Amino acid sequence: MSDLNVLGAPLQACSFDPLTGYFRDGCCRTDASDTGTHVVCARVTSGFLAYSASRGNDLITPRPEWRFAGLKPGDRWCLCVNRWLEALDAGMAPPVVLEATHVSALQHVSLDVLRQHAWRGRTGTTTDGSPETSG
Repeated sequence: MSDLNVLGAPLQACSFDPLTGYFRDGCCRTDASDTGTHVVCARVTSGFLAYSASRGNDLITPRPEWRFAGLKPGDRWCLCVNRWLEALDAGMAPPVVLEATHVSALQHVSLDVLRQHAWRGRTGTTTDGSPETSG
């Protein structure tokens, strides 16, 4: 059985460049060893990246020893569902790519909330109204 997304369809890849996912296979898949539950595919914003760094998770700085080039606004990345919810409470949640967000996210957040924060596509802005730069 293949992994499903929050819409009940086959899970789509989140990003291959940068390569994301708990398993570094481009998808926001999970299993019991993923204690962070990296299942939300998001298009990161500058506000979210700054917020995440302020909470002790610097996603901007390159870490060559981990083969991590650092993220920039517009990159897609598999986020921990609890970090996304924390950012939501702080008004800093990045938009979500529903087709690439794993169904297990629904154990933590409703589909209605995810839909409210869904990435709208090639509009040039994110759902929070900030400019989006492509990566």
